[in-house]
Amino acid sequence: MEQTKKRPGTVIVLYVLQAFLGIGAIGGGGLLLIDTSGEMMGMPFSVLERSPFDSFLIPGLLLLLIFGLLPLIVLYGLVKKPDWRRYAGLVPFKELHPAWTFSLYIGFGQTIWIMVQTYMMNAVSVVHIFYTCLGLLIPAVTLLPPVQKYFMLDGRA
Repeated sequence: MEQTKKRPGTVIVLYVLQAFLGIGAIGGGGLLLIDTSGEMMGMPFSVLERSPFDSFLIPGLLLLLIFGLLPLIVLYGLVKKPDWRRYAGLVPFKELHPAWTFSLYIGFGQTIWIMVQTYMMNAVSVVHIFYTCLGLLIPAVTLLPPVQKYFMLDGRA
């Protein structure tokens, strides 16, 4: 794929969304790993009552790895478009760079993560609404025609 192809503004928006999610989740997941009681983040231990967890250790680790590191790896793939043919079995859209598909996965996963979290906590906060919107916005931007065109492997429109 040509690296000189002009990036549409919508692709830059996608970069920002993935970066925001990744950096925020590394921060939140890191804090939950440092203080597995949740006190440092102002989360009462009672929110774990409907969950299978005894502390915030596993949720913090999942947050850090899945929604922290993975979006940043996907961001790298979106920006650099490295040869990720080895991941072809994980993507159904063979005509698009795998990072494009992984961007969809991250957005859908984020939405599911928040839905499960609100169920387990039996509560919805402004933060949940914000991150649900972010989870919906990532695939919406990923699916925009200029974004798809930019990530076409053979330059087709």
